[in-house]
Amino acid sequence: MKLEFPSALRRRMRGHLGRAGRREVGGILMAEQISPGHFRLVDFTLDDRPGGHADFVRSVEEHEAALQRFYKRSGSDFNRFNYLGEWHSHPNHPPHPSGVDIASMLELIEGERNIPFALLLIVRKAWWRRMLATATMFQRGQPATFVAIVECE
Repeated sequence: MKLEFPSALRRRMRGHLGRAGRREVGGILMAEQISPGHFRLVDFTLDDRPGGHADFVRSVEEHEAALQRFYKRSGSDFNRFNYLGEWHSHPNHPPHPSGVDIASMLELIEGERNIPFALLLIVRKAWWRRMLATATMFQRGQPATFVAIVECE
């Protein structure tokens, strides 16, 4: 499993992390499937309201509208361009899924929204314009798996 993370999106996300400071922020991820198990991030949303120091709740309506705009821009080619998952920051903790994060993702893929898989990207601002990130894939009926993040232009 591999996720390409373009430099323009990394810079934009890091800027949001800087503005959020010690509060969690997040949104949804939209991607292009390059081949089975290989995705390239195309865009992401940012919730207007930051969370707390160790929690974040996403506004469904705002992100659903952004996803519809993404589908329109990509010609509704759902086999190639689609929702990939969720992202949020851990400004005060290592960028690894917490128990709450794992439970939320399992609820997402096992819930009634018929989402067979979703990726969770967790990020944290690091020293000197860097960003730490981990990605975990959650698939219905399977254990969570590590996703390699590849920086690209």
